[in-house]
Amino acid sequence: MVKVWENLTGVLEGEVVRLEPLAMGHEEGLFEAARDERTWRWLPRGAPGDLDEFRGWMEEALARSEAGLDGAFATVDAQSGRPIGSTRYLALRPEHRGLEIGWTWLTPSRWGTGANVEAKLLMLEHAFERLGCMRVEFKTDRRNERSREALEALPARFEGIFRKHMIVRGDAVRDSAYYSIVDDDWPGVRANLRARLEGLRERREQG
Repeated sequence: MVKVWENLTGVLEGEVVRLEPLAMGHEEGLFEAARDERTWRWLPRGAPGDLDEFRGWMEEALARSEAGLDGAFATVDAQSGRPIGSTRYLALRPEHRGLEIGWTWLTPSRWGTGANVEAKLLMLEHAFERLGCMRVEFKTDRRNERSREALEALPARFEGIFRKHMIVRGDAVRDSAYYSIVDDDWPGVRANLRARLEGLRERREQG
């Protein structure tokens, strides 16, 4: 029997974004946020061509969450409530106090705005301080320089390349770069993320 992680998801409030447990009510807004093909370039499946195809992604994410296999969130703008992306807890190992943060995407207009930085802070804070994790891991396509730079800026520790790790987008073979943060790292990571958000806030206020 799969051990379910209690209280895995809930509303996680920030100043820039709010993470809400994924629900069908997010579908239309998320579909609009996902229309830019750049969003899906490095994800395991390609960009949805229409709402019906996007619904397949939604239904799969919701089914996995309802089964206790993942914990999917809609990332929404904290001021307007408009969906701007999604992220998940996955690869859940409650018996070993570990999980992965992945399936993360944001509409390109919100890249570099602090939305991803704050979402990571909220998810890591929940994982380490409420769920009791001792390890949070991340993986990305080894060629995805943007994602790898973002992970290194947390900072997460690079742990190596899993060669021929996944088959994605039909028949493409992917090597995955693995990173992690452990509970010993968390105080420093938290301080860094808070400092980065403060810097972004000051720049917004100045201009």
